Amino acid sequence: MTVAKKITSSITNSSMIRKMFEEGARRKAEFGEENVYDFSLGNPNLEPPVRFKEVLRELVNDPAAGRHAYMPNAGYQETRQAVADYLSRNNRAEFSAGDIVMTVGAGGALNVIFKTLLDPGDEVIIPSPYFVEYNFYLENHQGIPRIVSTANDFSLDLKAIEGAVCDKTKAVLINSPNNPTGKVYAKEELLGLGRLLEKSRKRLGRTIYLISDEPYRKIVYDGIKTPSIFDIYSESIMATSFSKDLSLPGERIGYAAVNPDISEKDIVTAGMILSNRILGFVNAPALMQRAIPFLLDANVDISLYQKNRDMLCEALASFGYKFVKPQGAFYLFPETPIKDDVEFVSALKEENILTVPGSSFGCPGHIRIAYCTTESVIEGSLPGFERAMKKAQGTGRRAQGKATTGFCGQDAERHL
Repeated sequence: MTVAKKITSSITNSSMIRKMFEEGARRKAEFGEENVYDFSLGNPNLEPPVRFKEVLRELVNDPAAGRHAYMPNAGYQETRQAVADYLSRNNRAEFSAGDIVMTVGAGGALNVIFKTLLDPGDEVIIPSPYFVEYNFYLENHQGIPRIVSTANDFSLDLKAIEGAVCDKTKAVLINSPNNPTGKVYAKEELLGLGRLLEKSRKRLGRTIYLISDEPYRKIVYDGIKTPSIFDIYSESIMATSFSKDLSLPGERIGYAAVNPDISEKDIVTAGMILSNRILGFVNAPALMQRAIPFLLDANVDISLYQKNRDMLCEALASFGYKFVKPQGAFYLFPETPIKDDVEFVSALKEENILTVPGSSFGCPGHIRIAYCTTESVIEGSLPGFERAMKKAQGTGRRAQGKATTGFCGQDAERHL
């Protein structure tokens, strides 16, 4: 076999999210786009802010030479300084350009961070449910995911995290607002996590980093704010992108920011800059870097996502679905009315409704519904959601309570 065994295995176990997205394309061709209700991929349906296109036109028409040449691997100095100024306005700490590395999206930022921090066999604690690509990112750098449970409302289970800390622990990775649950970790939870990590650091005599994946930071509802990890714990690093709040996922632009008070900052940032180059990213896209300083305070109209959330939650609750109402992001993560979430996803597929099984996120017995779509898609899908629920209820195989929610992560609380 010419293809690497690891890649062959990864292809077999590759993301169900993408598989369902591709299934949606096939069904749209067969049944007509208006008859297929695709909730599979977190692909924002809103167009970028008008200001984005204005900025692009200005930049493209800029006659200055060298606008598409190589730049420092960390990114343009002026862009990094603009990001640092933005973070300084929104945190207690004062950031400098040296604390910022511009990256190819949040995924690129996480790979840069892991490449910098991890030795082979180092463990990263991840609360479940979690974004499935984290497993692949860690494998890229010979890290090991250590999956832990969350509470019934998907809040952090600090006892589970504390129980997972060992002499191989290098970091805890959180994602808030969370994909797939929409949970926003409260400041009190994060303060407790910070105290736990500080205590563990002293006990083990080694740094344990807190890494926060935050592409949904601005997408929050009902007056909720996303607490800053930089105000919580000094050994913290943030990975983020402009894919969601500016609807720019295809442009692959983001950044990693280290806490100005992080220990050994010089070598950490130097490692990230080197990793950005040797991972093959070299640098983040030049045009997007030049656009970002003008857009740091901009975002799409979040109220439209909230309207979708409310419409979907109200309808699904009336059909008998059970769920924790999302506080942010644009995902709903209801329990399935039967124990087999993959089977229920198949039942919805027969209604031309495309969702993703919770088992893809380390949390079986749920489905993820990405509601970053049009009102017409949501409205058109509702009869199918209701029919699928009635059929499932008729089988007499209802899941018991939060049959798998309570065990999200606990079943996976092992080295993957």
